[in-house]
Amino acid sequence: MKYLLIMHMNPAVWESLTEEERNAIMSGHGPFMDAIRESGEFIGTTALADPSNSAVVRVRDGAQVVTDGPYLEAKEYLGGYYLVDVESRERALELAAMIPDAAVDGLGIEVRPVMFSAGTEM
Repeated sequence: MKYLLIMHMNPAVWESLTEEERNAIMSGHGPFMDAIRESGEFIGTTALADPSNSAVVRVRDGAQVVTDGPYLEAKEYLGGYYLVDVESRERALELAAMIPDAAVDGLGIEVRPVMFSAGTEM
């Protein structure tokens, strides 16, 4: 079963950490990726830019309308994700707990089953 392990970012929490703590979180992703590659559960990962770099596209009355900035003003935003293929929900939860961000107060990893995917089959 495929699961998306979603990392939510809260800038206030991130900024409250020391540089050493932030570096430990960032460098902790390498060993996690190595482990899930080795186990064969890794499909892919993506880190996303800050929402201030985004744009929202809507079509109204046939015309494209583009708005700079995030879709919503929120204290948290999608920071990135891992896509994994595991035997069970329990294993997906176990992997989520291994992601360094999960150990930070105010952050967490959302574990969501994938209902449909295209282009990732190998």
